[in-house]
Amino acid sequence: MTTVYETMYILRPDLGDEQVVQQIAKYENLIREHGAENIEIQNRGKRRLAYEIQRHRDGIYIQLNYTGPGTVIAIMERAMRLSEEVIRYMTVKQEVHQEKPAEEVVAA
Repeated sequence: MTTVYETMYILRPDLGDEQVVQQIAKYENLIREHGAENIEIQNRGKRRLAYEIQRHRDGIYIQLNYTGPGTVIAIMERAMRLSEEVIRYMTVKQEVHQEKPAEEVVAA
């Protein structure tokens, strides 16, 4: 059984493309340094928020999927909390169950 984490965070909409790439690389390197593996990054682009957050109506959505120790989450979320570029974040733990090989039926 492997623990998979998914972190979705929203960046300020006024960031340029280069700044967005820098923020993605910053958090990817941070979790990699603390033991995360199988990192998948998806830039979901600029989208309309359901409600206004810090006077922003839009946000740039980034999704991180990775495996690793649970301690990496506290470190990453602290960095996001202190960052002015991140306006929201959320991490979800997912349990991925590996299928057991089917037992072979022996004909008698």
